[in-house]
Amino acid sequence: MIILRKLSWFFRRYWKRYAVAFAALLMISGLMMVPPWITGQLVDAVASDTLTYERLISEIGLLLGIGIIVYGLRVVWRRQLYGASFKLAALLRSRIYNHLTLMSPDFFQRHHTGDLMARATNDVTAVEMTAGEAILALFDGVLTGVIVLIMMVVLVSWKLTLLALLPWPLMGYFMWRFGHQLHNTFSEAQRQFSLLNDKTQESISAIRLIKAYGQQPQMARAYSDVTRDVSAANLAVAKVEVKYDPVIYLTVSSSFLLAVAGGAWWIYQGELTIGELTTFTMYLTFLIWPMFAYGWTLNLIERGTAAHRRIDELLQTVPAIKDVGRRDVVMTTHIDAQVRQFAYDGSASTLHKINFQIPPGHTLGIVGHTGSGKSTLIQLLLRMCEGDEASIFLDHHNIKTFKLETLRAQFGLVPQDPFLFSTTIAENIALGRPKASMEQIRAAAQLACIDDEILNFSDQYHTLVGERGITLSGGQKQRIAIARALLINPPLLILDDALSAVDLNTEQQILTHIKQARHGRSNIIICHRLSAVLEADEIIVLRHGTVAERGNHTQLQQLDGWYAQMFRYQQIEATVQHVQ
Repeated sequence: MIILRKLSWFFRRYWKRYAVAFAALLMISGLMMVPPWITGQLVDAVASDTLTYERLISEIGLLLGIGIIVYGLRVVWRRQLYGASFKLAALLRSRIYNHLTLMSPDFFQRHHTGDLMARATNDVTAVEMTAGEAILALFDGVLTGVIVLIMMVVLVSWKLTLLALLPWPLMGYFMWRFGHQLHNTFSEAQRQFSLLNDKTQESISAIRLIKAYGQQPQMARAYSDVTRDVSAANLAVAKVEVKYDPVIYLTVSSSFLLAVAGGAWWIYQGELTIGELTTFTMYLTFLIWPMFAYGWTLNLIERGTAAHRRIDELLQTVPAIKDVGRRDVVMTTHIDAQVRQFAYDGSASTLHKINFQIPPGHTLGIVGHTGSGKSTLIQLLLRMCEGDEASIFLDHHNIKTFKLETLRAQFGLVPQDPFLFSTTIAENIALGRPKASMEQIRAAAQLACIDDEILNFSDQYHTLVGERGITLSGGQKQRIAIARALLINPPLLILDDALSAVDLNTEQQILTHIKQARHGRSNIIICHRLSAVLEADEIIVLRHGTVAERGNHTQLQQLDGWYAQMFRYQQIEATVQHVQ
């Protein structure tokens, strides 16, 4: 019952719904005790030849009225109880989503997408059933059982009741034993379902690569192995669950056998009437539900406990980046970064001895070989990761003193591999400004040099781009992402190699448009193609995580270091391509 204690916060919040549901169930249980008693009275009246037509009609009318009232009460408790459990599912999924948005990138490197999806779907559903079906079975089963037992003892015979309940302790023992088995097998089944989710998501995402390398047979075999393990885990759960019904049926059958045999003997002895035995057997029929409810409750509680443990593990994960800042106003976008040393967990130093400043309205270029730490530096700026020896100041205040929402609102990041949602081009561009007009959306697209190409699509800005923008080329996706950032016009724009998939002429047009449209605003341009940073106010060259060279384009040319050599090489390469 630990799960019920852990969900007590929810029960307290929606206690009115549960109170109404329980009141309705209590009235139903009380009303349902009347028909067996009336039936027994009618049987005795028939046996004694005292039943009149008027009495028969009145009793039938009473039974019909009880049926109508019970029907209405059942509607009430279903709406209240199941409505509350649906709210729990919505709350848990919202909590999971909000919690995931606080996690740093390394969290998602340690947790597979499929596992996170399983916890937000199957596990939440299991907990939802605990707050709905299990509470129903527990309360209604216990309530019905207690009322029925009272009626059997008070109206019929306590001796016959005791005789009929002899098989029950044995059933209780087996239910307890099966509950422990179910907890373990269901936990394993949920873990295997997470692995299946992972494999499915990975296979669909990489379907182009799988086909390109002709790996369909190998992937099919790997997928079959995973599905076989999932089936085996679910079969283990089913093997435990199927043990419940036989025990319940044997208990019920034994109770009926003892009740009928004992009742017949006491009728023979003159201690019972036929009508009383009829009433007793009908009440005993009502005990079938409490018996099933007992098993069903244990089943759902064990499932919910295992599922809640997995959800709780996720929600108890402390965000690596703590949102404890209080500043929510930024007066100027002046940036002062000093990184003495930074390393990801378990890895060697990634950055060391880096410092730079970006005055408002200036453009900083960051270049260097692959793996030199360019993107890591941006992650530090955005507080996607942080280290004790990295001090970054915005508006002359440490970025840790700002609310995360306030800090990140100052930046507009366009990554090399932008993410597009499965919606229209216009909605993708307007992601940061959902209420932007079509004129504003088009203006941003024109700055990103993508407007003409969008207009050539049959549905133009209403064209659906497909999952992750699969219907668009790499260059088109990058330019739509740039348009998205330009639409919100952030105080500081970051292009993280965001022009790598466009040609040189388009790159220069976009940079010219950005310079004109963002006059007085700051920019950070990370690139491998040095033509993108020719007009930057300062360029830093990273090599093995530290600043190897710095200055503007002219100064770096005069140093004749890595930058100058790479620029000459790229110029020669561009000339050769132009000639060809």
